[in-house]
Amino acid sequence: HSAAAFTPSSLHTERKTPAATTVFTPFGSIPRQSYQHQKMTIQAATSAAAVEAEEDPYLFLEEVESEESIAFATSANEKCLNELGDPSETETYERVLKALESDDRIPHVGLLGYEDGTGDMLLYNFWKDSKNPKGIWRKTTLTSYQSANTEWTTVLDLDALAKEEEISWVWKGYVPLPRSLDDASLSGYKPSSETSPQPAGRVTRVLLNLSRGGADATYLREFDLLTETFVDPSSSESSSDQGFSLPEGKTRASYKSRDVLLIGADTGEGSMTTSGYPRTVREWKRGTKIEDAPIVFEGEETDVSCSQYYYDERHREGGAMYEVQSRSISFYNSVYFARREEEDAFVKLAVALNTSVSFFGRWMLLRVKADWEPKDSFAEKTFPTGSLIYVDATAFLDFCKAKEDGNENAIKKAGSKLDYHVLFEPTDTTSYAGYSTTKNYLILYMLDDVKEQLKFYKIGEGGGPFELVGGDEGGAIRSASASGIDSKESDLFWLTTSSYTEPSTLNLADASKCGDEGGDYIVKKLKSLPDMYDSSDLEVAQHFATSKDGTKIPYFMISKKGIELDGSNPTLLYGYGGFEISLGPRYATTVGISWLEKGGVYVEANIRGGGEYGPQWHQSALKENRNKSYEDFIAVGEHLVASNVCTPKTLACRGGSNGGLLTGNMLVQAPDLFGAIHIAVPLLDMQRYHKLLAGASWMAEYGDPDTDDWKNFLYKYSPYHNIDEAREKYPAVLLTTSTRDDRVHPAHARKMVKKLWDLGEGKEWPVYYYENMEGGHGGAADSKQSAFMTSLSYEFMWRALTKE
Repeated sequence: HSAAAFTPSSLHTERKTPAATTVFTPFGSIPRQSYQHQKMTIQAATSAAAVEAEEDPYLFLEEVESEESIAFATSANEKCLNELGDPSETETYERVLKALESDDRIPHVGLLGYEDGTGDMLLYNFWKDSKNPKGIWRKTTLTSYQSANTEWTTVLDLDALAKEEEISWVWKGYVPLPRSLDDASLSGYKPSSETSPQPAGRVTRVLLNLSRGGADATYLREFDLLTETFVDPSSSESSSDQGFSLPEGKTRASYKSRDVLLIGADTGEGSMTTSGYPRTVREWKRGTKIEDAPIVFEGEETDVSCSQYYYDERHREGGAMYEVQSRSISFYNSVYFARREEEDAFVKLAVALNTSVSFFGRWMLLRVKADWEPKDSFAEKTFPTGSLIYVDATAFLDFCKAKEDGNENAIKKAGSKLDYHVLFEPTDTTSYAGYSTTKNYLILYMLDDVKEQLKFYKIGEGGGPFELVGGDEGGAIRSASASGIDSKESDLFWLTTSSYTEPSTLNLADASKCGDEGGDYIVKKLKSLPDMYDSSDLEVAQHFATSKDGTKIPYFMISKKGIELDGSNPTLLYGYGGFEISLGPRYATTVGISWLEKGGVYVEANIRGGGEYGPQWHQSALKENRNKSYEDFIAVGEHLVASNVCTPKTLACRGGSNGGLLTGNMLVQAPDLFGAIHIAVPLLDMQRYHKLLAGASWMAEYGDPDTDDWKNFLYKYSPYHNIDEAREKYPAVLLTTSTRDDRVHPAHARKMVKKLWDLGEGKEWPVYYYENMEGGHGGAADSKQSAFMTSLSYEFMWRALTKE
């Protein structure tokens, strides 16, 4: 949802500027024009008032696909490669591409039912390699998956589809038709029982999301898993045979039944919010026009989005088919309505706006992001920020109905039946980081000083309160991901672990064994990623820097053992600091190949704005306090210099999306601290960000430029408006983006580069720019693009820090 989730392993983009006289894009071929770099006379802004009075001479670059914008990008790309060299000719590129396409990667899978006859689990995987750069969707069985040589059957070849339809398709996942809602499920959906211990049935239909060139906007197309073909949306035999299909858009859809979708889509005027997401939810019946589908829920135009969805908890004792409606009135605040059964009326949930709501069995789970004291429901305590609590869903819905009706006696009676339970309560060093489920267990993730722990909770007898039955004794510098294989039927789950220097390992695990003596829930080690780079001489350490206001800021440092603390080590500092997204250990393949093996030091800073210490860590750097994120990042950089790990000449920083805003501010706020800066898919113009693509949805994070927020604080951290024309020297900087990024507008990077070039003419301002013509916000549409952009970035920074 965020501006968001750009991490070191997720930005990779490819060059798409062939040497011929035509630029090829997903939109067709565009004649290349000679672009003359013309200097425009402008002045750097010195105040908010000056910015307001200044006309932006670079607005033309906000036209994403205009001939002038494409010509600018093409010319800049040529200039970048002429000066930095072609990264595809480097050893880094070859090794990164080999790693990205390696057959030794772990093929992670998802279950879509059971094979007819054998009852074996049917597992699906999306896979890209050198033979299938766009990827294939394939299937196998659990039995085969556990063997050394898994046998795969291709279900959909995206490369063949792209060639046939002449569209550069990028896989964006699928939404299954739940077996429990599908009357046509093969063999019928049969939950396991004492007389029939093997569940049956398979998912028969899915809604595929396919993106043109990697954009967030997708085409929705229904796919039949029995025939392994698309369901024809124009079938003339019967309207009941027509497949669901929609053109490109930021669509949200799920099955209500086999022949009905709950869908939010662009159906014309008034159907989308100012943030560009669905404003309405319709019940769309198969064989009818979506424009004729009745609207069952709607929000306001100024909301971020609205949605409607199910929690089918009927397989757990006391559970029901809960249906939820949600209006996201800002990025962090939502109004929820829910009902227990379809014949019930929706009631507004009596929770704080920044509460997250989910269900498990008979329980409603509430994650509170501000201290919450539900006095009118007779709770005897205040639940602190970052807590995860749960309450009987039926009792809570009854209470909400009484509040909605305004009957004081009914409110008191319903409120007296509420009993809140605490599943997680934070401390000064611990925070909640999410949960996964199996049939009978909730696996909770928590961080303790950014070191991860897993805790296992079993649902009580008769669907009663949760009981802690096991888990980690302490935190570890590692990443662990638990995913229930079939949470309706089984307590088996996939457990994937890794660290900065230890490759990923996939285990088959059983939550029910967690409470056994010894507590070893690992059933079988299934697959391991081999070492993709030499980490034998590396060590990982956690340190703390002190920010300007005295706050301790943790960071992880990966380096050669026993490095010389003489300031000569090329050091790369990465950060994000926004949207309550936490950074943490995971196997750093591209960083290892491109940086660590060469002797570099890699550092990740857990700055405020992230979620490492819960909601308060995030909220402490919102809007007028955004400077805290930047002060934290600077503090980590200064701590590295003070520790003689590096000097400013040997220190680089890198970040993307919100992290691009971070590194953009490092360029204008702390240019003397860095020798090189990579600013990727960034926000940079904070006066117009809310008018560009999804920007309006982030005003809860940054502020509203159309109000006093601009003069009070926003202009202070708008890099585009704080370039210092008086400076004779800036550090080397590379800006990268994607033409097909429909989340953060490419104009942020385009305009910043053009302005830097114009203001820096005749000065020592080494500014480079590369715009990929595909890739979306992630920056890449295939592995070659990923390897290209990774190599361009790391080669640029390494050379800048190691030049004589």
